[in-house]
Amino acid sequence: MRFPLLFFITVFTLQACQPSTQSVSEQTQAAADGADAEQVSNSDSFYYSNDYHSFANPEQVLVTHLDWDVTVDFDARKLQAVAHLQYEKVDPAATTLIVDTRALQVSKIEANDQQLDFTLAEPDENLGTALHISLPEQGSVVSIHYSTSPDASGVQWLTPEQTASKTSPFLFTQAQAIHARSFIPIQDSPGVRITYSATVRTPENLLAVMSARNEPDTARDGVYEFTMPQPIPSYLIALAVGNLEFKAMGERTGVYAEPPLLDAAAKEFEDTEAMLIATENKYGAYAWERYDLLILPPSFPFGGMENPRLSFITPTVIAGDKSLVALIAHELAHSWSGNTVTNATWRDLWLNEGFTTYLTYRIMEMIYGEDRYRMEAVLGMQDLQQDLQTLSAGDQIMAIDLRGRDADDVFSNIPYEKGALFLRDLEQTVGREAFDQFLLEYFDAFAFKSITTDQFLDYLQQTLAAQYPDKVDMQRIEQWILKPGLPANVPVVESDAFSSIDHQRQQFLQGEIRAADIKVGNWTYHQWNYFLRGLPESLSIDQMSALDSAFNLTQVSNNEIAHTWLLLAIQKQYQPAYERLYNYLTGIGRNKLVRPLYAELAKTEQGKAFAKRAFEEAKSGYHPLTIKANQDFVN
Repeated sequence: MRFPLLFFITVFTLQACQPSTQSVSEQTQAAADGADAEQVSNSDSFYYSNDYHSFANPEQVLVTHLDWDVTVDFDARKLQAVAHLQYEKVDPAATTLIVDTRALQVSKIEANDQQLDFTLAEPDENLGTALHISLPEQGSVVSIHYSTSPDASGVQWLTPEQTASKTSPFLFTQAQAIHARSFIPIQDSPGVRITYSATVRTPENLLAVMSARNEPDTARDGVYEFTMPQPIPSYLIALAVGNLEFKAMGERTGVYAEPPLLDAAAKEFEDTEAMLIATENKYGAYAWERYDLLILPPSFPFGGMENPRLSFITPTVIAGDKSLVALIAHELAHSWSGNTVTNATWRDLWLNEGFTTYLTYRIMEMIYGEDRYRMEAVLGMQDLQQDLQTLSAGDQIMAIDLRGRDADDVFSNIPYEKGALFLRDLEQTVGREAFDQFLLEYFDAFAFKSITTDQFLDYLQQTLAAQYPDKVDMQRIEQWILKPGLPANVPVVESDAFSSIDHQRQQFLQGEIRAADIKVGNWTYHQWNYFLRGLPESLSIDQMSALDSAFNLTQVSNNEIAHTWLLLAIQKQYQPAYERLYNYLTGIGRNKLVRPLYAELAKTEQGKAFAKRAFEEAKSGYHPLTIKANQDFVN
């Protein structure tokens, strides 16, 4: 029986919905051979899904390529740009192209050396503003002349003092989920894939890099050319400009960073090439030519962003001991799940992040062993359980209903950890070897396509469910994807590395041993986090002080351990940690680390006043997304 159509996404098939018979490596071989290579087709594999977070009309007029000419104006904090949009008329009778914008100043739109009529609709709080362009009778390109707002939601401008080098300004963009429209007028939906080229003009002493083909030895002349020959969704278009240098880590991998961070980053992430090789050996050829990292200033609001060919990475994961490199494995894994096979709408984000989180665990196991994988899986399950306790039932559903909401609301541990747990459940159902083969074929079947949950479920029923009819239960799969909570008998991962920690923690809490007698040995970040997360509400100030005296936890350099300790300090109002807490909140802008601290501080009047002081000092250096995520806690 065909799996029932999920309840609120309407899918219009503009081309026959057949998986590609051409492998990823075959599709991208030409694109990897040079700048003049044949581009991977995007329009031939386009399926229109009703995206509630886009005004665009790709079912009528489909944008297929962007040629972007942009001048970076640090003084005005604006991008002055022309977006040349190449399009195809899906409906031959269509006369209007609709693209998404947010706070863009559009000066004129041209085609065939003639100005075109256009209108900007009333702005929507969540979606921005629809731009309607009257199309010419002849031609297939429109040129939009515009500038961005200094407060564009997807762009951050940093002064020299806010960078590691302290010598030059810095710019970076962050387009996910729907912030590309704040710096490019585009059909800003993950269901629309485009190729792009760009000319970026900057001050001559700065280097521009993009989610495109970068040349590590390019001359710093203030004009930089880029090409992205594979079709990608708009949220993967990314630009950064700053005092950047490059250091190779392997044949296909390297790191860009400001000079003070370059050597430490290259050392920390030196296993990236091994991760790449292991992943492509298991799940098929790497499709993007090179995989480089860009280390951003600490205000970057995320741990990492999987921009193809050049992942954007927070410096907060440079721990000195490779304890936080799962983030690199995660962003690399997106090269298969997310960048090559993409969620068609934000409702389908779990197809991106669930698959990627599952692959992350597998990569960590292949490179660092089963013990490391088990520790990280246990912590991941703790993160998931915390969200299941706090999120509404509707927000616990993998195929979440986001109608009328901000697309950024989709981000929680549900698409990540619940999605990964679902895939682990399938793996245990059919066996690892069979599931790996399924993933390999899945990545090939939908290479360079954006798909919906419904398309995935149809494919699953035609493959794994058909091959293992006595094992794969479609009703259980429906429960995973469409119901809150977790099904019964979910996979459980345990770690022997945590067993002695439970015992020692209990001994300490019962007064049987002193804090200084806890045998920490060479505890990893994972073991410290497990120990601290397990401390009860009844923990006393004296016990916190004893732990701090024994292990100097208030000054720990690992940002993840510091986060867990500082959260505990807020809960217990442990004053000796508040100076570090203030410096922590004002020194980094990664939302995963600062938002829970602001939320906890906001629970008391005294804490809220402290949070407000920190926020006001940090605000000028925070990314717009960090400001948006935390301002309610201090108002």
